[in-house]
Amino acid sequence: MMNIKVYSFSILLSCFIALVSTSQTDDMKMLFNGKDFTGWEQHGGKALYSVENGEVVGTTVPGTPNSFMCTKKHYADFILELEFKVDPSMNSGVQIRSNVFDEPKTYQYKNTEGETVKKEVPAGRVHGYQVEIDPSDRAWTGGIYDEGRRGWLFNLEGGHLADARKAFKQNEWNHVRVEAKGGSIKTWVNGIPVADLLDDYTPSGFIALQVHGIGNREDRAGKQVRWRNIRVQEL
Repeated sequence: MMNIKVYSFSILLSCFIALVSTSQTDDMKMLFNGKDFTGWEQHGGKALYSVENGEVVGTTVPGTPNSFMCTKKHYADFILELEFKVDPSMNSGVQIRSNVFDEPKTYQYKNTEGETVKKEVPAGRVHGYQVEIDPSDRAWTGGIYDEGRRGWLFNLEGGHLADARKAFKQNEWNHVRVEAKGGSIKTWVNGIPVADLLDDYTPSGFIALQVHGIGNREDRAGKQVRWRNIRVQEL
């Protein structure tokens, strides 16, 4: 009789877990329709963005700064999931809680030495949290960088992050998960925990896909980064 009860409980527990998992999946909404850039707009540089096979394709162009394909909608607390594949010679990233303004904007913050710093961000400059895509030997994919303002907030230095640096798969599709809730921002790459940051400097902003500038290097022109299955759940 005891075995039957345990077995019945196990079945009920499995059904509950499946129901919760399905509910969470159902709450995720596609950010990109797979056809065109409805709901998105480009800011910054003039890198090429196109759609191929339901994927966003970003292509490098010489002589232009960092480029960003940005959601028109702003997000505060959310879970973001997507997949990306990147050329090994590129640097890229995914912006979250980011902004761009028609006029210059001055920010004030404390640096690592506790000194007060003022930073003026030019008009038209995308800035904010960036989840790094780094296929180089440094291997900081999943780290968090403050684009256009404070620089690195959570890098992957240190032996305790060795597993995180190994999470990225070269020349393959990689899965990224970002959880932003209040001052907490966490990232995972291919299911492996990477960044765990506490920072409430910017509470909301758009989500964007970056194609990093390549200066005037013609040998790096035409390199591509691809994104697909871009989904978000607002919390």
